[in-house]
Amino acid sequence: MKRSLLEWLQPPEGSGAFELIVEKEEGIEVMEGWLVAGEKRYPIKNGVPRLLPASIDQANWETATRFGEEWTQFDMITDEYEKQFLSWIEPVKPEHFAGKSVLDLGCGKGRHILQSKKFGAKEVIGVDMSHAVDAAFANVGKMDGVHIVQGDIFHLPLKRESFDYGYSIGVLHHTPNPRQAFQHLAEMIKPGGSVSAWVYGREGNGWIIYVLNPFRWITSKLPLPVTKAVAFAFAVIMQAALMLLYRPAVRLPWLKRMLPYSSYLCSISGYSFRENFSIVFDHLLPEIAFYIREDEFRGWFADAKLPHPIITRRYNNSWRGFAKKPLV
Repeated sequence: MKRSLLEWLQPPEGSGAFELIVEKEEGIEVMEGWLVAGEKRYPIKNGVPRLLPASIDQANWETATRFGEEWTQFDMITDEYEKQFLSWIEPVKPEHFAGKSVLDLGCGKGRHILQSKKFGAKEVIGVDMSHAVDAAFANVGKMDGVHIVQGDIFHLPLKRESFDYGYSIGVLHHTPNPRQAFQHLAEMIKPGGSVSAWVYGREGNGWIIYVLNPFRWITSKLPLPVTKAVAFAFAVIMQAALMLLYRPAVRLPWLKRMLPYSSYLCSISGYSFRENFSIVFDHLLPEIAFYIREDEFRGWFADAKLPHPIITRRYNNSWRGFAKKPLV
């Protein structure tokens, strides 16, 4: 944790400021210590302040913990992530980040933080509930202007209206109340700032909702090594289909039209087996997964008083949204 992070923080269960107690420091990073607010003490471990509230929704915690296991096992950063990130936050372009303070809500292993800094963001704060923060800190935490925080999306330990731009990619639909989670993201943005979100769509995902989801209800409750083994078996089958059918279909429009779910599966047909294994593992892990209709997604922006959102489909199976926060 960099000392400069203190200006962004506030206690997750109240207001006021933190007192920093340092026990171990490496360069500009406080690696071990405490953040104290009144009678409450929050530890700093392995460079990350652990600012979780005393009370957390159990299902939310279980889901976050299982995702944390994914990001610590699949902690690689690959070249595909830049293209993916820009696709998820479209119509935002790299120049949008220049000189801005940015919030990554649900940062996982830090792959989007890396892109944000690459695009010129001045400060990026990544928040995640799970121990994925350790992977994020290892990947990007010591970069200039990067801060990693363990926190709950429903009790964010950050000052309101502090950021120029905030995004949440593939996280809101894994919370107990996605609409409310989005409101908390919007609250963090300054007037005149902007917000992006990407969520699973209800439209175009019928086979997942009615076929995969009942199966996921079982795998989300299995021990993680068992779920990983099941995911590996599915990933082997999927990789074979990707290589034999979907990768050729990228160049053969007539074949692409014949194949189911082709927009998305063609897009990942060039990924490595490890990357696609992590995608399958990702789908089988969580206890919570909502699929959001377009009108519902638009309603989130209306509730957050974010006018004229730009809502578009991604690969016919998900929704991405962008809006600017009014100055007044």
